[in-house]
Amino acid sequence: MRIITKKHLGRRTFLQSAGAAIALPLLDAMSPALTAQRRTAAHPVTRLGFVYVPHGAVMQRFTPATEGSGFEFSPILKPLEPFRERVVVVSGLANKTADNAGVHSLSPPTWLSGVRPNEKDLDIRAGITADQIAARKIGQTTPFPSLELATEDHSGLIGACDGGYSCTYINTLAWRTPTTPLPMEINPRVVFERLFGEGGTPEQRAAAFRQDRSVLDAAAEQASRLKMSLGASDRLTLTQYLDNIREIERRIEVAGTQTAKQGEIPNAPAGIPESFEEHIKLMFDLQVLAYQADLTRVCTFMLARELSQRTYPQVGSHDPHHSVSHHQDDPVKIETLARIQNYHVQLFAYYLEKLRTTRDGDGSLLDHSVILYGSNMSNSNLHNHFPLPVVLAGGAAGALNGDRHLKYADHTPMTNLLITLLGKAGVPIEKLGDSTGMLAEL
Repeated sequence: MRIITKKHLGRRTFLQSAGAAIALPLLDAMSPALTAQRRTAAHPVTRLGFVYVPHGAVMQRFTPATEGSGFEFSPILKPLEPFRERVVVVSGLANKTADNAGVHSLSPPTWLSGVRPNEKDLDIRAGITADQIAARKIGQTTPFPSLELATEDHSGLIGACDGGYSCTYINTLAWRTPTTPLPMEINPRVVFERLFGEGGTPEQRAAAFRQDRSVLDAAAEQASRLKMSLGASDRLTLTQYLDNIREIERRIEVAGTQTAKQGEIPNAPAGIPESFEEHIKLMFDLQVLAYQADLTRVCTFMLARELSQRTYPQVGSHDPHHSVSHHQDDPVKIETLARIQNYHVQLFAYYLEKLRTTRDGDGSLLDHSVILYGSNMSNSNLHNHFPLPVVLAGGAAGALNGDRHLKYADHTPMTNLLITLLGKAGVPIEKLGDSTGMLAEL
């Protein structure tokens, strides 16, 4: 029987260890009995996520054939069917601010801003993005206002890239101010250390790599004492959470070992898996942990970058993704491109399953999140930006109903969706880029 008391565990409780401060997940002990829910940590907060894929979509295989609820999932979106009650497909959106010769340079910075960047290479200027507007509002009470992640590093590109635009524009989705692009981290080891401690320099990472002891070991005694004071449900939640941290740590160490076996630790940080799929899943797992521990409430993830030369042998494609995207209406290439896009959606479904099975207060992280998945290009062969492929997932803490395919008037600004999502996350704004108003029915 639970003891009724006003004493409870603070939401910002940490397990302290050398080089690490491990935040705790949301526990029942943080919301004592007979305390108004809105005054406790159990009051659900909305996490806001953005997952970007390059090179558009084969829209006839992406867009469901019917509208409303009970729609049939399209071939590309089929992996999302198990999450039907938490999925909304949105059609009819466009982004005219990305219409230009430099489509690969313009697609990333305009996706979340609706502002066309300055074309002059020496005068880098774009628009504040939706994720950073959210970070200013809902990210100020967390250790990290936002996380910006990716899997491919194009930061070595300097000068002018596609269409004569600065290469800066192709390297990130997130802009804190019109002149402040945020770097996107591709190394899961660096992300892990940022969240849970240890070093960030190559020298510190090398020392950590040689160290056999987990960051959890030093906090194990504290965790054991804490478990003795918790109820059965909280003990299980805490055990699973710490086990997940240790498992991610193990996978990062394995990736680092693979790199180290090839010789000296290079200038690029160790810890990036050889497997693209493992890399993606690690990045998704780290986002789930960051949400669960309330280390951040805003994540932006570039699953792959524009102009990506990655091949996908796992789906039978040995040509670079960018080359395949220029399919010239070749049925074989279109089929290959659709398989790549379906594979990306499978990886996104892995993320949703992690969110759905992670407890958060009286629901799950998926219940209390809203994740935007999509691309800022439509037909990659034409390099156009209408109709955009857009999927929303999550319950937004009760503000978003799933199992719907919503079709809006053709060429409705993408930014209308963004200001609507911000409102559902508790960040109401009237205008973003070229927006003309919020989306009805969403």
